[in-house]
Amino acid sequence: MNRLFVVAVASEKGGVGKTTIATNLAVYLKALREDMPVTIASFDNHFSVDQMFALGPPAEKNIALLFEDEQPSDRVRLGQYGVQYVASSRRLQPPPQPPQWLRQRLGSTGLTGLLILDTRPILDWFSEAALLTADLVIVPVKDRAALVNAAALRQVLAAAGRCERLWLLPSLVDTRARLNAEVRVHEFLAYAARERDYQVMDLFISKSPKVESLASGFSSTVRPVLTHARKTAVHPQFKRLAQDVLKRFDAVLAGAADSLMKSGQNDPGQSVTKRRQVVECPVCGLATEARNGHFFFALCSRRRGYIHPGCFAEICTDMNPDIFTDRGGVIALTVDGPGLVGPDCRLSVHLFDDHGDLLESEHIMIEATAFLKDAVGFIAGQPIDNAYRELVLLNGHVETVELKPGRTSGRLFQQNRRKIIRELRQAGLF
Repeated sequence: MNRLFVVAVASEKGGVGKTTIATNLAVYLKALREDMPVTIASFDNHFSVDQMFALGPPAEKNIALLFEDEQPSDRVRLGQYGVQYVASSRRLQPPPQPPQWLRQRLGSTGLTGLLILDTRPILDWFSEAALLTADLVIVPVKDRAALVNAAALRQVLAAAGRCERLWLLPSLVDTRARLNAEVRVHEFLAYAARERDYQVMDLFISKSPKVESLASGFSSTVRPVLTHARKTAVHPQFKRLAQDVLKRFDAVLAGAADSLMKSGQNDPGQSVTKRRQVVECPVCGLATEARNGHFFFALCSRRRGYIHPGCFAEICTDMNPDIFTDRGGVIALTVDGPGLVGPDCRLSVHLFDDHGDLLESEHIMIEATAFLKDAVGFIAGQPIDNAYRELVLLNGHVETVELKPGRTSGRLFQQNRRKIIRELRQAGLF
C-alpha cells in the first residue's frame, strides 16, 4: 500500500464543523480499517488535533518543520485510537515554493494509507496547497454564507482542472429547523448547492449538544464521537461518511478513481451503482449514441445521458401529445416526493421554448403512464416514489451534448438550464 490518499476538509467560513469532521473522520476510518495507516495534520493553530490524539509530553517537532527542513519523515507521531498525527504549530510561514509543491513534499515523508488535512478558515497558501494536494475535498456547509464561500475553493480547483474532487457536506444541521412547513434547512442547502453545479454528499452531519460538549469541559482533551457519543444521531452519520471515503480510497487503489469520483453513489450499502454518466437509454435499456439522441439531465443525482428518438416519442405519449410532441425546446419533469405534497408523490411536466421561457405546464397521473414513470426513475437513479424532490430536463431536440465536462456542442440546452430552474422556482413549480 504505497499510495497516499489525501482528504482535505476545507471551508473559508469558520464555525461549520470543519475540525470536528476532520478529527472524527480520522477516528472512524481507523476503526473501520484497522490495518490501514491513518494520519491527520492541521494547518490551523487551535491545536484540536493535538488535544484529541497526543500521547505523552508535547512534541518538540511540529508541522512547521515540514516546510523547512530536508528530512520531514520524523514529523509523524503515533497517537490515540491508533491514528498518526503531526503536531500543530502556532505560527506557520509559507515556503517560497508554489502550493503545488506540498504533494511532492508529502511524498518525501514516506506516508502511506490515508492522510486528512484540516485547513484554515481562510484561503491562504496552506489552504490552497491542501486543495491542490487532495484526492478528495470535503467542504462542510451549514448555511447560505458557507455555500457562497465555497465558490472560492471551487475556483482554485477549477484552475487546476480538478473540480470533480470537491464535494459539499451539509453540517451542523438542526433537523428540526425548517424554512417553511415543507422544506428543511439541510434539504434547501443540498438543492441550492446542486443548482449551482456542486456535488453534494448524500448525507449530513447533525448538530448535537452532546458532540459539542466533547470539546469543552474541565479537561483539555477532546473526545471523539465514536467513544463518547455513540448514542447520538451523529455516530451513524460519521460511520457512513468514513465508509464513503474508504470506498473512494479503494477505488483509487483499484485504478478506478475517475469512475467513482464522478458517480452519484455515496451509500456503501447500495447494490446498484448510480453513475453520473449513463450509457443506457432510460426507456429501452439499450446503449445510446450521443449523435442520435435526446440529452437528459437530473439535477439532484447529476445523472445524464441520452434517449433514443423513438423512445423519446413513446414517453411523450404519456404526457399530453398535443402539447409535448414535436415542439422542440426543453421538457422539465418535476417530482415532488411523499411528505411534501401528500401521501403519494406528484409528477409534473413543463415545456420551455429554445429561449428558456415557460410555455405549458401540467400534472401527470403517474398511475396512467406506461413509460414515463419508470424512465424518470431510471434517470433519477431511484424510484420516483422514493424521491423527495427531483428535476429532470429533457432536450426536445436531437442534438449532441458531449458527456465529458467542458466539451459541449449542445450549448443552447446548457445555457438555458439555469434559466429554466430559476423560472420554475420563481413560479413555485419546483
